[in-house]
Amino acid sequence: MHADLAALVGADHVADDVALGDASGLSGVARALVTPGSAAEVAAVVAWCYARDVAMIPVGGRSGYSGGIVPVPDAGAGDVIAIALDRLDRVRSFDPLRWRMEAEAGVTTATIARRARESGLLFPPDPGAAEQSQLGGNLATNAGGPHAFKYGVTGRWVTGVEAVIAPGELVAFGGPVRKDVAGLDLRALLIGSEGTLGIITSAWLALVPAPAETFVVAAAYASVRAGCDAVDAVLGSGVVPAAVEYLDGRCIAAAPPPFLPDADGAELLVVCEAESARDRDELLEALGTGAVAPPPAEVWRWREGVSIAVRAARGEKLSEDVAVPGERLADAIEGTIAIGARHGLEGCSWGHAGDGNLHATFLLDPGDAEMRARADAAASELFDLARALGGTASGEHGIGLLKGGQLSRQWAPAAVEAARAVKRALDPKGLFNPGKKEP
Repeated sequence: MHADLAALVGADHVADDVALGDASGLSGVARALVTPGSAAEVAAVVAWCYARDVAMIPVGGRSGYSGGIVPVPDAGAGDVIAIALDRLDRVRSFDPLRWRMEAEAGVTTATIARRARESGLLFPPDPGAAEQSQLGGNLATNAGGPHAFKYGVTGRWVTGVEAVIAPGELVAFGGPVRKDVAGLDLRALLIGSEGTLGIITSAWLALVPAPAETFVVAAAYASVRAGCDAVDAVLGSGVVPAAVEYLDGRCIAAAPPPFLPDADGAELLVVCEAESARDRDELLEALGTGAVAPPPAEVWRWREGVSIAVRAARGEKLSEDVAVPGERLADAIEGTIAIGARHGLEGCSWGHAGDGNLHATFLLDPGDAEMRARADAAASELFDLARALGGTASGEHGIGLLKGGQLSRQWAPAAVEAARAVKRALDPKGLFNPGKKEP
């Protein structure tokens, strides 16, 4: 195997028996890690694997939270190799006057955002870990982030993808054209498929002019219900905020907001971003007495550290990204705490209030296997709660290995079979990231 793969991509770009893991804490071992240097080399590797029934897992920046790059034990495949896309790191074209860019799968989120901003443009998706996360992984999970409330998830900004599909064909769906309804939307089918239908090697991205300025408003509330009422007031204000975020009381205690010292003891903190002074003033009014407008850079620096601060509160955590309809947000926030209590765990949540997307979390002692088992049981109950509230087991992180089997509890049998039929049609041997995204 090693010699064959080395002949395709070069001996320096093949490693044997490599551990694969991401930010979920899950890990496994691939028989080999191959790092192609071009889309053509990706196609050659896929063709080699498909001819020999070798399973493949595409690997990006390893910043995912669902174990999407971790081999699934007993997934029905034999040898598994990982195909890392780090060397596909070129911005192939950038046309600021036409607000578009073509970037390869290994280009980082930060690089795309920086290149756009240097020309006064904005690539809105901001799924986090910007210096580490890569476009390919963001496309594989259709990643979201705080600004998805106004701008949508990554796929909304993709007009075309280049990908390698079975049995090793390099194809393109869409391209620089902004409107294309000539065929089935296979572009959208590949985005969010977590590498189970093919491997995306590049994408055409749509950009927009960056807002001239941004403002942040924030307020703290004595109860979860009062805070969620404030979110409803924001949504009813007529303003479309770029982001509507929240933290519950336990998260506030772990990550005290420096811009709102009166938040101590509050049960919910709401943070919104506006893109004009007029919108800022209307959002301040919607949030009510005590609302403030701190410097945006200070707020977003603090917000980026919330997950780390929550983890540090006990040393470890299990965090899930369920989403519910906005009117059930308070039920989900309170339900997370109640589920944790039933399992003897401290529960908390923060996330994207405008989307009803919770990062529902249970705090753990590092290395405590029994506590982790209780957290896993709590997470299963959390998924049930999200579905009961009309929501989903994953709002933006994907299914991966961590949430295997959840789709069969969320979808009707006919929908499950439809998903399986698509998988069989595009990957008849089941070699693309086996065991993932399956109902």
